[in-house]
Amino acid sequence: MNNWLIDNILTFAFGFAAVACIIPQILFVAHKLHLFDSTGERKIHSGAVPRLGGVSFAPSIIFAVLLVLALTRTESLPEMIMLLKKDVNGMFLLFCGMICMFMVGIADDLVEVRYRTKFIFQIIVGILIARAGILISNLDGFLGITLLPDWIAWALTILIIVYIMNSFNLIDGIDGLSGTLTLIPVLFYGYVCYSSGHYIYSMITFAAGGCLLPFLYYNIFGSVDKHKKIFMGDTGALTNGLVLAFMGIEVTNIENYGGCLQDVKPIIMALSPLVVPMFDQLRVFFHRIVRRRNPFLPDKCHIHHKLLYMGLSTRATLVVILIIALLFIALNLFLSAIPLGVSWIVLIDFLVWTIGNMILTSAIRRRERRLDTKLFS
Repeated sequence: MNNWLIDNILTFAFGFAAVACIIPQILFVAHKLHLFDSTGERKIHSGAVPRLGGVSFAPSIIFAVLLVLALTRTESLPEMIMLLKKDVNGMFLLFCGMICMFMVGIADDLVEVRYRTKFIFQIIVGILIARAGILISNLDGFLGITLLPDWIAWALTILIIVYIMNSFNLIDGIDGLSGTLTLIPVLFYGYVCYSSGHYIYSMITFAAGGCLLPFLYYNIFGSVDKHKKIFMGDTGALTNGLVLAFMGIEVTNIENYGGCLQDVKPIIMALSPLVVPMFDQLRVFFHRIVRRRNPFLPDKCHIHHKLLYMGLSTRATLVVILIIALLFIALNLFLSAIPLGVSWIVLIDFLVWTIGNMILTSAIRRRERRLDTKLFS
């Protein structure tokens, strides 16, 4: 078995073990100190549930990656040094960004941080990532654009990083949703990075995937009465969003994927597993602006809210959204194999998402008339 494959398996396992050990301690402390998520009109849950599950993510990811690199590569140091020369700057600045988001997220989960303050720190983290050379520098012909000038590449990269972090933060509305919508792309990006020889980055993504599994167990199946249920909170959502933004942008810079992915353009490769949170956030912002609401203040018009208005349970809603996310990946891989250009694929994605939402809204209106009550505004 390839040594780097073993390393990826180990980072997954160590990430899993670290979070599995940490979350019970977080639950104990949170219940002892009464550190619970608030309940209210916009909240779907009831009962005392801590929202500090994401506190375990960043330390566990960093621990798993560094531990495996330290323990398994001493016998082949020259090979590790060669690969680290290529990716170490990005890895270190990603870890710095994760620590920054970790601190901002904890502050928000405990005492609440204004969204303007979070934006400032997100922009700082975006600058760190761009400084590492992780840039969107080529749009692969999207709208006829290929190579971008450096200043546009920097600005677009920072904007996309902030946008993706907020997309995953704001879609975290029902049990398991943000976690599973993170698990799909981290495993997807992990495979892409591994198959293209970016082993350090694949280790980071697989470590993140390992961290998510024990959290999802407590988040989806945990009992409130037995003090076993926990939410991700801003700490976890911001950490996950940053890892995905970093890896998505890195994927746009990979030249040769190989295998069944060789016909897929880098921009489509990066976008495909992120369609649901990114397009949903775009639709929600537009929805709020049209109704003259502050686009940065929360409400109940995300895709999971609309499915709940249709009468679906939270579990059914989660399954439907995950199926949609996987179908978008399959659709884009199929369209790439035809092949279609990047602009056409993005347009088809956007039309499918928009028409699907219009059909869903129409169905909600019919249900409102049948029940004689207002569900969605």
